[in-house]
Amino acid sequence: MDVSQYLSVFLDEAKEHLQSLNDNIMVLEQDPENEDCINEIFRSAHSMKGMAGTMGYTRMQNLTHDMEDVFSDVRGGKIKIKSADIDVLLQCLDAIQEYVDNITENQDEGTEEHQNIIKALADIRNGTSGGGADAAPAADAAPAAEAAPSGGDAPAAGADGSSDYRAIKLDPSVKSTLEEAVSQGKKIYGVTVHIQESCILKAARGFLVFKGLEEIGEIAVSDPSTQDIEDEKFDFSFSLIVITDESKEKVEEIVKAVSEVEGCECGEFDLNGAKSSEDKEEAPAPAAAPAAEAPKPTAEPAKQTPAAAPAAGGAGGKKPVGKPVVNRTVRVDIEKLDVLMNLVSELIIAKNSLISAANTSGVTNGNVNEQIEYLESVTTNLHESVMKVRMVPIESVLQKFPRMIRDLNKTLNKKMELTMTGEDTEMDRTVVDEIGDPLMHLIRNSADHGIESAELRAQRGKPEVGQIFLHAFQDGNSVVIEVGDDGNGIDAEAVKNKAIEKGVVTADQAALLTEKQCVELLFHPGFSTAKQVSEISGRGVGLDVVKSKVESLSGEVTVRTKLGEGSTWVIRLPLTLAIIQALMVIIGDEKYAIPLDSIQSIEDVSPSDLKLVENKEVINLRGSVTPIIRLNEVLDTESTKSPDEDMVVVITRKGDQSYGLVIDELMGQQEIVIKPLGKYTSKCKLISGATILGDGEIALILDTNSVI
Repeated sequence: MDVSQYLSVFLDEAKEHLQSLNDNIMVLEQDPENEDCINEIFRSAHSMKGMAGTMGYTRMQNLTHDMEDVFSDVRGGKIKIKSADIDVLLQCLDAIQEYVDNITENQDEGTEEHQNIIKALADIRNGTSGGGADAAPAADAAPAAEAAPSGGDAPAAGADGSSDYRAIKLDPSVKSTLEEAVSQGKKIYGVTVHIQESCILKAARGFLVFKGLEEIGEIAVSDPSTQDIEDEKFDFSFSLIVITDESKEKVEEIVKAVSEVEGCECGEFDLNGAKSSEDKEEAPAPAAAPAAEAPKPTAEPAKQTPAAAPAAGGAGGKKPVGKPVVNRTVRVDIEKLDVLMNLVSELIIAKNSLISAANTSGVTNGNVNEQIEYLESVTTNLHESVMKVRMVPIESVLQKFPRMIRDLNKTLNKKMELTMTGEDTEMDRTVVDEIGDPLMHLIRNSADHGIESAELRAQRGKPEVGQIFLHAFQDGNSVVIEVGDDGNGIDAEAVKNKAIEKGVVTADQAALLTEKQCVELLFHPGFSTAKQVSEISGRGVGLDVVKSKVESLSGEVTVRTKLGEGSTWVIRLPLTLAIIQALMVIIGDEKYAIPLDSIQSIEDVSPSDLKLVENKEVINLRGSVTPIIRLNEVLDTESTKSPDEDMVVVITRKGDQSYGLVIDELMGQQEIVIKPLGKYTSKCKLISGATILGDGEIALILDTNSVI
């Protein structure tokens, strides 16, 4: 069976389930009795098991199956998760992540069986199953549940291999659960699903039926068992009993919506006329399979209130049942969005050309000008729409950090707490994909170098638990991410001495450095102040990686620090990398673009207002001293203005300091498309790219952070 066409969907959903498992297990560690959390973990493990089995990844399927068994017992009240068990569960997630990484790289899960983790999961179940009289029947039931699916390849079916929901035999515990659901006003339907005989992926169709029905209710029992359906140990039909608030027509609609389903029979299930699995002693083995499987999905509705039960298919009961938005989303390959963005870029260039041609030829036809204005409006709206499609919440990057801090707490033997805000801040998908590593480096840096030991914090009168924070927010056309801590701060003198020792600067140069310049030495490649190398840090890679990565995204990184009180690293990134609003200027005989988000204001400055401070030109701008940079000197070109003329100064900001960029002439604001210049100009830090103007000319885009 060729399942390679489903690989990308499998990987996307596996990563989502892994993140959900990570988040919920972290919550479970703080609140072991959280039923919503336990149910969500069980559902995610169950879904991953089914997906892995359908794709043929048996090792991954076995591991997730054992994890599902643990939470089946937890849901059933047989065991309780202890603090020590959380480590085993997180190791299990790491092993599953390893399988997913292998599949991503070469479509093969690898050969690692992870027997030690499987044994540890079994120990979690066995360690409490014999703890009291109440647990004894559960221990006896477990082997029966395991043995039932392996009884044969054609379980719980008629002589011809067909299946009928009326013939399902109920375990007493399942029957009592169904009776309780009826007393709560719920409907019990029997469903027999017939799959086309030409179908080559029966298990996948079964999985989709299960998934659809679980969104509107709870599947009490299946015949054959869910395990046999996942393993394709059935012919072309299977039966289910569903607890739901929806109508019979809705159930039929969901089943028939699955492709390659030939049809289904659906009717109200008669509890009074239902057969019991205890009716006959000689033939319980096949029918026991669904009964053994049943407690897993039915433990939840048995304990829920009528209001909560319909939400069983959602995430921890928080999402309303059958929420329409589920069917209104679609996964799109990022490369397709890149192509769409490029086409919109070309359209904007064509629009600019049309406007330029109309202005140059002096078109006076009102209708033509009106249509050009309409085209400009449409292309602007189209660009904004494409950008919104590409925008994703930064939350996808931040989700892994709470788990990382938990692990670092144990590795570094410190007490730390991570606070995050602004997870819903949206950025371009290409930026989000790239920013994860820099943020990880900064958080690890705060944990290892920033937060002091508990003893030192006590001496300084600080709380025992160190605070690490990550705040993301939108500021104009930029996104700002702040990562910081309330720890030791950066010792500028120690950094300076280390820089002299490593030969980064000479003693004479170091003597002239300000405190801020000393701190910025930390971004030098290979620079580290760690006294010893550990697996966390100390190899001199980290901050230089952060700086180079952020700058490659046309962003900037700065740091604010106070010795003994903590440090804050500030990353400022553009919302988009493809199309921006820019101020077009003329310097010498050339046209240049300055990104609008870096501009604070434009000033008309008289030469008489210029002052010299430390041999550098400055102006007094509304009470603040602002350094002046003449761009014609930076770009090595001749200014077209005479020295006694008033200067046009563009005020930009870098960090906390404002700077004035002297230009020759203003052209106006324009929407431009950034075109990369390639590796041949990568060493020229002043230029971040180029754009094609409406008249076909090329204008270079100035990187104000590098100019300053």
